[in-house]
Amino acid sequence: MNDILPVILSGGSGTRLWPLSRKGHPKQFLPLLSKYSLFQETLIRTSELKTTLSPLVICNSDHRFIIAEQAQEVKCRLNTIILEPVSKNTAPAVALAAIKAQENGKDPLLLVLPSDHSLSNLEEFKKTIQAGASAANARNLVIFGIPPTSPASGYGYIKSGYMLDEGGQRVEKFIEKPIKAQAEKYLKEGNYTWNSGIFLFRASTYLEELEKFQPEILKVCRNALENSKSDLDFCRINSIDFEKCPSNSIDYSVMEHTDRAAVLQLNVGWSDVGTWPAVWEATPRDTRGNSTHGDVHIDDSDNTYVYAQSRLVCVLGGKNLNIIETPDVVMVTTHDRAQDVKNLVNQLDIQDRKEVTEHRQVFRPWGHYDSVDTGPRFKVKRITVKPGGKLSLQMHHHRAEHWIVVSGTAIVKKGENEFLLTENQSTHISIGEIHSLENPGKINLEIIEIQTGPYLGEDDIIRINDIYGRI
Repeated sequence: MNDILPVILSGGSGTRLWPLSRKGHPKQFLPLLSKYSLFQETLIRTSELKTTLSPLVICNSDHRFIIAEQAQEVKCRLNTIILEPVSKNTAPAVALAAIKAQENGKDPLLLVLPSDHSLSNLEEFKKTIQAGASAANARNLVIFGIPPTSPASGYGYIKSGYMLDEGGQRVEKFIEKPIKAQAEKYLKEGNYTWNSGIFLFRASTYLEELEKFQPEILKVCRNALENSKSDLDFCRINSIDFEKCPSNSIDYSVMEHTDRAAVLQLNVGWSDVGTWPAVWEATPRDTRGNSTHGDVHIDDSDNTYVYAQSRLVCVLGGKNLNIIETPDVVMVTTHDRAQDVKNLVNQLDIQDRKEVTEHRQVFRPWGHYDSVDTGPRFKVKRITVKPGGKLSLQMHHHRAEHWIVVSGTAIVKKGENEFLLTENQSTHISIGEIHSLENPGKINLEIIEIQTGPYLGEDDIIRINDIYGRI
């Protein structure tokens, strides 16, 4: 498997797992099923393939530092992190990866993986990918199908045709999410699998078929990559070029039209972890079917999932419920309405609710902050700066700040002065004063920041210099 390049797609927002998954920190970066996030579990999975090629990740610019940090935490060296300026679905994303993979005359197999899926049988995964490599080397576009365990109507289906000499079966047709009665029929017939969204093919094979069926996507992606820029460890795709790209999935652009599509069954305990009932099903449950996370007391309840992030949550007499608690939102829904969480989020988005986008705790490349309290003309934050982290050199037009060190050591730059602050020491930043904050120590720096002023929005930050390349 020495020429397999794992391509990890990390552009999703995981709306149906709100309020834990939000645009600023979506589900792939959450430790939903283990101590690792779904993205980290995907990285660990690819390392078991023993390929000599490091993973290539495609994500949006807002998540670039989360990607880099989570990869570092599991000691995974990434090949490239391609930053899409706008989301254009999977066909252009994989085109960028395929073009990038062909640099220096190479033509590896691309193993395309969503970043937010879970599977329980790693050995079977490795074995199936190895079998898929034989079919992909024969110039097939391989898609892995999941043997259905129920007549689920939330997945696309693949109908398998005749057997191929090189392994797998020719795809007869793709079916978009069917109604339940149709899904029940597919389950009985037995030659249908769920569409996993996991692919394996030569970079050149995919590009040949893309040029055949969607030449405009290929043309725009080549131009956007030619005009891309390197930024730290990231490849920034040219936004002017890429915005012209048609938005389409691999399935609609290529797989439904090509005569090279092959399907292999992937029987690995797979879940797309797409809804709260899916999370509930993937976690250990008690004798009454309840599953909990965090500080939870549950009594006389059945088949209920409770996730408590910041406080005690008590449930009495619950049945078929999902109860998700975060510091700023509590959401309760039944299992049969969990698919509609996305509609709920859309309604909140129309109301311009900030809870759609960000948690109370917001992650930054230097660490994170938690907005503890907010009122007229004031805001209180607890700021955590990791060792070596540095906030940008900046100023504000509308707010003053007062910093109090709770633990750790801070280097503060204020105007022309630079000085050290330690535990219980403080400083004041006036409106319009240029300043920065850095953690030179070996442990986290924790400070309380009190903001005062007529406007306290995050867009009142004028960055003068930033080691992370942010504008």
